[in-house]
Amino acid sequence: MAARTPPPSTIGRVRDVFPKLGELTDKVVFGDVWERPGLAKRDRSLITVAALVALAQPDQLRGHLWRALDNGVKREEIVELITHLAFYCGWPSAGSAALIAKEVLAEHKP
Repeated sequence: MAARTPPPSTIGRVRDVFPKLGELTDKVVFGDVWERPGLAKRDRSLITVAALVALAQPDQLRGHLWRALDNGVKREEIVELITHLAFYCGWPSAGSAALIAKEVLAEHKP
C-alpha cells in the first residue's frame, strides 16, 4: 500500500513568503499549544475541527481533518460532528465542511 500523504498545510503553502508565520506555527501552535497536557491530541482535533467548521475555514479544515484522523478521531465521529454542527453553525457551513470531509475520508485510507 502506498504511503498516505496529507495535503500541504495552509501555512506550508505560504511559508516561502511568510517564514516567520511558519516558524510561529511550528513553535507556538504545534510545539506548545498542541503539546499542552490538559487535553489529548484527539480532543484538541475535535475542538479544532468544530471551530473551523463553525468559522467556515475550508483551507484549514482539510489539513485538520487529516490530523484528526491521524490523532484517532473515527470517521463516523467526523460525520456526526459535522451533522451536529449543522444545527448550531448553519447548513451552509456544514454542507461545505461535509464536501471537504468526504474528499478527505476518501483520500485518508486507514
